[in-house]
Amino acid sequence: KIGICVLDRFFLLPHSLRLSAIFAMKMLNAADDSITAARRKSDGCCKHESAAGKKRKATEDLVGRVPSDEVSSPSISSSSSVDEEPIKNVELVEKHIDDRSINMDKRMSRLQDAVRTILECVGEDPNREGLLDTPKRVAKAMLFFTEGYTKQLEDVMNNAVFEENHDEMVIVRDINIFSLCEHHMVPFYGKVHIGYIPNGKVVGLSKLARIAEMFSRRLQVQERLTKQIAQAVDEILKPQGVAVVIEASHMCMVSRGVQKPGASTVTSCMIGAFKEDARTRKEFLSLMKTDQKF
Repeated sequence: KIGICVLDRFFLLPHSLRLSAIFAMKMLNAADDSITAARRKSDGCCKHESAAGKKRKATEDLVGRVPSDEVSSPSISSSSSVDEEPIKNVELVEKHIDDRSINMDKRMSRLQDAVRTILECVGEDPNREGLLDTPKRVAKAMLFFTEGYTKQLEDVMNNAVFEENHDEMVIVRDINIFSLCEHHMVPFYGKVHIGYIPNGKVVGLSKLARIAEMFSRRLQVQERLTKQIAQAVDEILKPQGVAVVIEASHMCMVSRGVQKPGASTVTSCMIGAFKEDARTRKEFLSLMKTDQKF
């Protein structure tokens, strides 16, 4: 009844007053909506601040040294994340180095235990005075004999490839090599001769010897060793051709088995011009065999 009464009186008012009343009601409704929105926003901010406070507290508990103003400030927070990335990378590198050191220690320990077992199996006493340090010495020697596994071709080359307009044969011969036969793990040793025909690039001469050294310091068979050296030179220089010859004596057939001292094994690998052109191959073999020494 009160609403009907008010509505009747409203329509009894002059037209101008009715418009003013309608406008005032709209303004009141708009103000009420603004107040409601502000309250909702305030409640959301409080919840956000509460969550940020919990996160800040958790961070401080974990780290124990993060100031509250740095956590809450957007600008400082973003710069902090950038500054922490290099530190993280350094820690990863240091961890990798530490892991590698730990791995080396484990390898040394296992090798020494293996040598002690071998000594016992052949009837020796590992605690005898002359054998006390033998496991350690043998472990170090084995890691040296097989250090080629820890090297990469890129590291050995060290960017020693140069542009040079030379298209005649280059030969480095009589490179001494020592390796371990993978069948009996006894030495074979000899000389390797490496030749190539440049195709606009040459390599530092000592790098050819380093390539031979890297592949020979592994458990090997001579056939594979010869091919690996040739393929490595071909991969690095992309020359017109590569030739590799190895002459070696194998202790597995000298000191055991058939026991034939003086026997030697010759293997070769020819790539490109050396394989396709008999005259080029003949020239390499003749230069390799020359008796002239310097």
